[in-house]
Amino acid sequence: MPMEFINQNILLIAVVVVSGLGLLWPLVMGGAKNEVSPAQATLLINREDAHVIDVREVDEFAAGHLPEARNVPLAKLADRISEIEKFKDKPVIVCCASGMRSAKASGELGKLGFAKVHSLAGGVDAWVGAGYPVKKGTRNK
Repeated sequence: MPMEFINQNILLIAVVVVSGLGLLWPLVMGGAKNEVSPAQATLLINREDAHVIDVREVDEFAAGHLPEARNVPLAKLADRISEIEKFKDKPVIVCCASGMRSAKASGELGKLGFAKVHSLAGGVDAWVGAGYPVKKGTRNK
């Protein structure tokens, strides 16, 4: 009897399984639990003195970055970790162009003991899209 039900309703069962996996995937993969919107990032910067780490390449950073951001390209993050270790117990916002590299970098920082690391959802593109200011140039804080 159960096999007959499965055979007659295989498409329905497949839809239920795929839907369930789609809902559980963010939980299993760690999801976007540490993402912050540009507005939330602004609150963290203003209220909790969050430090901003931009993991884009130097030329991308120079073209426009969040005010007071420190540029540490993702490819050099492990080599330059000593520069940002002092922020381990403070809020840190990691950003890139669209949020992909910053999500990876924030995961790496979390593994290295950074307690309050966040990834800027949508990256600098979302920051600019929300009308927030950017600075140009390569000066690191």
